[in-house]
Amino acid sequence: MKADEQKIIDQLKQGENLAYKYIYDQYYGLLCAVAREFLGDHFLASNLVDDLIFHLWEKRETLDITTSLRSYLVRAVRNRCINHLSLERERRELTFSSMNTDQQERIALSESIDYPLTRLLEDELENEIKQAIDNLPSDCRKVFCMSRHEGKRYEEIAQELGISVNTVKYHMKNAMTRLTKDLSRYLAMLLFFLISH
Repeated sequence: MKADEQKIIDQLKQGENLAYKYIYDQYYGLLCAVAREFLGDHFLASNLVDDLIFHLWEKRETLDITTSLRSYLVRAVRNRCINHLSLERERRELTFSSMNTDQQERIALSESIDYPLTRLLEDELENEIKQAIDNLPSDCRKVFCMSRHEGKRYEEIAQELGISVNTVKYHMKNAMTRLTKDLSRYLAMLLFFLISH
């Protein structure tokens, strides 16, 4: 451990606010990034790190840090994340065991999509949406993309394409009907995912 780190720890043990502020300013961002990697949730990660740093202040007089301050804090965050995930899994298992068979099957599907597979689902869904849009009839696709991707109002689209607003509405309705049909199985999986998080 570096001498200046030992000095910070000693000052923290003595209750000096500047040492506490130094730790917060120096390590908060790093610790939040570590927690987010474990938890996959920015808000939850921030809360966990806030609790850890507050706990550090509460038990400052009994601190026993033999490694670098950074290593100690990263390990502490990692352990808290693991504990949180274990408790969350236990809670889900208790809830799961009290459900009927249909409910269990729905939750089992959502669990199979849980982090880190979330990214895989998102990528697959994004590819399927792109493919479904590409499969739309040419005029329908053009109107849909102008509305959804370019953020244009129906009146603007009608003016640019030289068609009526009702024709724009027809193309949008057609696009939404086709996309809903083509993506129905992915929308069901996404719904299960959203319910479980």
